[in-house]
Amino acid sequence: MVDWEAERNALCDRLARQGRVDDERVLDALRAVPRHEFVPDTHRDEAYQDTPLPIGAGQTISAPHMVAVMCDLLELTPGADVLEIGTGCGYHAAVTAELVGAEHVSSVEYHDQLARRTRERLDRLGYGGISIRAGDGKEGWPDHAPFDRAYLTCAAPEFPAAVVEQVRNGGILLGPLKQGHRQTLVRAQTDGDGSLQREDHGGVRFVDLQ
Repeated sequence: MVDWEAERNALCDRLARQGRVDDERVLDALRAVPRHEFVPDTHRDEAYQDTPLPIGAGQTISAPHMVAVMCDLLELTPGADVLEIGTGCGYHAAVTAELVGAEHVSSVEYHDQLARRTRERLDRLGYGGISIRAGDGKEGWPDHAPFDRAYLTCAAPEFPAAVVEQVRNGGILLGPLKQGHRQTLVRAQTDGDGSLQREDHGGVRFVDLQ
């Protein structure tokens, strides 16, 4: 029988040694979430490799280091209200929930069946406080706004206007923005006049926002 906890701890130890993750709170969140429960059975033996994996419907689960980097850049603190665009299998939302509290995470998934399966999975794993709805992520989730943080797990030409409007002044947005075939992880902070102060954080590769 596989010792999944040992596999998970070994992954986190590697990420720390490589300098890819140095925030202890984020590492603790990665250690807490059983990634093998979020991947299809056909890829379960790869669950603790630092790589994205297919989850069906043309979607992927992000590499653990990328989830960690995004959590770090978002500066997630307990009680912060967070909007996720692109629930996928729910892994990223679960890691976020470890940092802010499940009841503070709202996530929008484009695919109805994927949203339903993920809601069931999160309930089973103790993350039932995460709110999930199926719908167009470009619309955000106005009924749950305003948010302190918002992030995309899928590439878009720009942060959707509705999502930007749903983030409080001084809040942070994060996501892969694309120009042609090039994607860049962009962190943006809102200010009082509605503009965004942006920082680029290197090239990335995500599925496209639908």
